[in-house]
Amino acid sequence: MAPIRFLRLLNAKAANSMKTLVRPGFCTCSRRNVCSSPSRLQSYMSAWVIDQYGSNGVLRFTEEIALPVINVASEVMIKVNAASLNPLDVAMRGGYGATLLNLRRDPSSVLSSSDEFPLILGRDVSGTVVDCGSGVTHFAPGDEVWAAVPPWKQGSLAEYVKLTEYEVSHKPKSLSHVEAASIPYVASTALSALVNAGGLCRESCSDKRVLITGASGGVGTFSIQLLKAWGAHVTVTCSQNAEGLVRGLGADEVVDYTAEDAPEQLEMMAKFDVVLDNVGGDTERWAMGLLKPWSGAKYVTLVSPLLLSTDSMGLVDGTFQAGCALHNKAFENMLSRGVFYRWAFYAPDGPALDDISTLMDAGKILPVVEAQFPFAQVPQAFQKLEHGHARGKTVVKVSEEDDSCRETAESEEEMQEKAELP
Repeated sequence: MAPIRFLRLLNAKAANSMKTLVRPGFCTCSRRNVCSSPSRLQSYMSAWVIDQYGSNGVLRFTEEIALPVINVASEVMIKVNAASLNPLDVAMRGGYGATLLNLRRDPSSVLSSSDEFPLILGRDVSGTVVDCGSGVTHFAPGDEVWAAVPPWKQGSLAEYVKLTEYEVSHKPKSLSHVEAASIPYVASTALSALVNAGGLCRESCSDKRVLITGASGGVGTFSIQLLKAWGAHVTVTCSQNAEGLVRGLGADEVVDYTAEDAPEQLEMMAKFDVVLDNVGGDTERWAMGLLKPWSGAKYVTLVSPLLLSTDSMGLVDGTFQAGCALHNKAFENMLSRGVFYRWAFYAPDGPALDDISTLMDAGKILPVVEAQFPFAQVPQAFQKLEHGHARGKTVVKVSEEDDSCRETAESEEEMQEKAELP
């Protein structure tokens, strides 16, 4: 599906370059009913924002955040039905990654200080398209979609969010918005780690052994299911009270990381082709030796020092320091064991979510929602996440699902199908 989608997007770009846009910034080709679209007279929306970095007390609810405006042909505006929280949101609330993310938001900030506030957090969204740029071809107003929001963009803890169509995917039909909102960030992170850094894919997993540390959280529970759908053998570490959850998702072997002999238990097992580290810290010290030596095995960690280094040391010194650390570890492990050491970062990717949507509608991957909060209780949702020991995702229900909108869209599609019949 993803290659076909890219061909459509490329063809549409070529076609649009030959046209004069009738009304820049708005979708001109769609005839579908626009449901829950913001009024053209509406200038503001409700959102949870931060005006400075800090603890939970910096979260502020406001009804006076400027409504996103489509000003690029490839952009879509989404009415948010549900969002979910990730550890990244807690870290960003405290200022994690501010140096690099501010540079990505505004490249001129490298020369002068710029104010990123008020900042909206939230990296997951499930909702309904309400407006499209004139170059958008894969979506139309009324489409139910999901997406992972890039960390340098305003987030999903708001009534509306604006993304490019390349970052958005059609929501799985089998999931509610609350269920769908639990997936995009963890799916994008897992795919970046397992595919881009780990070299795994559906065709190559049948004989692979994978170890996931810290497997009961969002990325871990998703990765277990994805790897089992691809045919891999999956071993995980988690606390004892999460064993039932991870085994229910398909984990072949489970080791309680709180046990004193946890490293010894893992050392007695057959060596692994890939280790996905969600924990960091001392994990590298004992887990690196669990990989198959001199066979192309890979250690992939989602806990890198890059953003922390740039925050504490500045852009140039921090990047240099982190780069040296990566080079030294990669060089050392390649020479001593013949294994690859790699960092992975979450990378939003709409076409990749298309493939995940197919797996979810087929029942191969299930959403794991641990807790659900109304929009008025976003601070409580952050508190829940900060307590740690997650067993899935924490979701915020921003608005009610618009059943009337769905029924209208479905009736229009039925009428169109009937009209096309001979």
